[in-house]
Amino acid sequence: MKFEELLAKVRKMAEGKDVSGTDFLAVQVNITGDNSGVFYVEVKDGKVRIEPYEYNDRNCDITMSMDNFNKLIDGKLDPVMAFTLGKLKVGGDIGKALEFAKLVK
Repeated sequence: MKFEELLAKVRKMAEGKDVSGTDFLAVQVNITGDNSGVFYVEVKDGKVRIEPYEYNDRNCDITMSMDNFNKLIDGKLDPVMAFTLGKLKVGGDIGKALEFAKLVK
């Protein structure tokens, strides 16, 4: 899968998400490997924005391979297990990373 395809997949997933219980969340996702790239997910004012840029004032960032991120958003990889096994790295606020994990389920 190419990075642009992943970005489109994440945007499509975000369309129907109820984020009314989330005040503010900004997570930068770093995809490593052959089809690497960076994008951010921002939840603000009841809306989700996903853009292919770095987010300087983010709550946290997560770093994963393309394959593992796909497994995560498809529900085939548990985020806590991925973190424990070193397949997912978190920088910043781990609580916000867990909040993000709930959104992608």
